[in-house]
Amino acid sequence: NFLFWNIYKLQPILYLLQMSLKTNYLDKSKFPKKNMAVFVNPDTKITKFKGEFDGKINLKIVNFIKKNKNTKDNKIISLNQDFDQKLIIILLTKINDELDSEKLGAKFFDFVKNNEINDIYIKAPLFENSKNIYNINYNSFIHGAELKSYQFNLYKTKKNKIINFAVDKINISQKTKKLDSILSGVNFTRDLVSEPGNILHPDEYAKRLIKLKKFGLKITVYDEKKLKKMGCNALLGVGQGSIRGSYIVTIEWKGNKSNSKPLAFVGKGVCFDTGGYSLKPARFMEDMTYDMAGSAAVVGLMKTLALRKAKINAVGAVGLVENMVSGNAQRPGDIVKSYSGKTIEVLNTDAEGRLVLADALTFTEKKFKPKFMVDLATLTGAIIVSLGSEYAGLFSNDDKLSKQLLEAGEKVDEKLWRMPLHKNFDKLMDSKNADMQNINYVGGAGSTTAAQFLQRFIINKTPWAHLDIAGMAFSKYAGALNSGGATGYGVRLLNKFIEDNYE
Repeated sequence: NFLFWNIYKLQPILYLLQMSLKTNYLDKSKFPKKNMAVFVNPDTKITKFKGEFDGKINLKIVNFIKKNKNTKDNKIISLNQDFDQKLIIILLTKINDELDSEKLGAKFFDFVKNNEINDIYIKAPLFENSKNIYNINYNSFIHGAELKSYQFNLYKTKKNKIINFAVDKINISQKTKKLDSILSGVNFTRDLVSEPGNILHPDEYAKRLIKLKKFGLKITVYDEKKLKKMGCNALLGVGQGSIRGSYIVTIEWKGNKSNSKPLAFVGKGVCFDTGGYSLKPARFMEDMTYDMAGSAAVVGLMKTLALRKAKINAVGAVGLVENMVSGNAQRPGDIVKSYSGKTIEVLNTDAEGRLVLADALTFTEKKFKPKFMVDLATLTGAIIVSLGSEYAGLFSNDDKLSKQLLEAGEKVDEKLWRMPLHKNFDKLMDSKNADMQNINYVGGAGSTTAAQFLQRFIINKTPWAHLDIAGMAFSKYAGALNSGGATGYGVRLLNKFIEDNYE
């Protein structure tokens, strides 16, 4: 159902790029009369293509290069080789890093799709090993096209037409395998976020996580009975109005033989959020299927780490609930006792994500004693007002951890902006009837007070960062490396963060 990459012309071996659903081999003899894509730069001599094209095409390539010799932007054009054959010219003017290569690959996929080119052979750059500003990372270029090609059409009776890509010489290396692992993790996250609420409810979600055992991950499911015994009443209160179960699921990866403290990632998994009795407006409520995107990012990350055999110990913990309205649903004004022992007055049942995370964070800290904790959640609409769809909000009690996350985000274009935490915000969350209340009743600083609430459940001063991804997890329009809809935000960010700092 996705773009299928078909590899041929590799001598003596073929290396297959893994896709999220299916792959397909095409040998040279079976590949249709081929369209071709070639890379050029302002210094390319047409003799490089001797024997590939006729004189008229060579002249057009030369003229295109001359005309754009001083342009600052990478460009893509299409020429007619024959009646039904296209030649796509990719002009490289400046490639600074792997991210530039990925973005150009994504731009190339859009070009092919928009021009309805269904079968194309991408010729490897003839200057791939050059050390100049025109150097394209071929594997990253393909990775960018793969990321951009994602589409969720599981429930469409009429599928989009398949685009077959053949690629030239690729280095079979750990680098390529790593990119395949990242792609698989990102697309798994996108799949989870894209599923409708009637399909991916907490019961089904927990079942899908159990299947990750086949990748070498240890999965432990804590159901309602266990959670009640543990005292996770903040999380259970959110889910009590649903006929579905509520869960904490832990996902463990042990890639380091030592007993070093694990890196911990915690995700909010509200599979559908009506707002409870603090009911959301009907308009756009259908988008609340993605209120579990924080948990999906944690799951996709853990799958990525397992697939690429990351040499670290890590744990993911996700709180899975459904926030519904019923005769048994939580009421505004209810008071619950959290796993930490602290009591919470629930003034607004639509401020439910922080209740889920409160128990999940304390549980993770107490059970696993991690080196640090990073949580991800579509937590507040206020962060979208603050940062739109360009940055996720970062709140942290640790400067070093914050710096590492910010730098990783810049490298993969999953950007973060650090927001303030301060003890003076605590008074806005103090309750007259319990240890705290779940909203700032005065108003203002909605994202900060939510993060300040979460910080109260970091009991042992573990380094912690909270990523509010409400504006980043789902997009109504396409981004540089996504096609719109579920973005998979967080998987590449956290993978890069781990790779750069802990491996």
